[in-house]
Amino acid sequence: MALVKAGLVVLDCAEPEKLAGFYKELLEAEETHESANRVEILGAGGTRLAFRRDMNATPPSWPRPENSLQVHLDFVVEDLDEAERKIVGLGGRPLETKDASGPHEERGYADPAGHSFTLRCVPPTAPKSG
Repeated sequence: MALVKAGLVVLDCAEPEKLAGFYKELLEAEETHESANRVEILGAGGTRLAFRRDMNATPPSWPRPENSLQVHLDFVVEDLDEAERKIVGLGGRPLETKDASGPHEERGYADPAGHSFTLRCVPPTAPKSG
């Protein structure tokens, strides 16, 4: 048995219930824990996130250098445009960033509390049928 098991990513924010709601909708997640200062969710794909109340939380400024990157999440999607519409509809916003190098197309976003995350489109490996 492992001494240390994988935990979860915790995002500090002023309103954990509100931010958890954003990610619950985005990840089709279920809430696994809620207390006065913390909400935890489990996404349909197994992603575990928690949101902790911090009344002094300052949104990251990435890609600007001051108070830059505090945490960064990557999510894999099949359709970037559809995912972007959902993010914007939930209160997220696209970030202006330069195209990232690499084999996969990706786009940067900020959640309603300002945490950055990336959607990465991974081409299907199976041959197209029909």
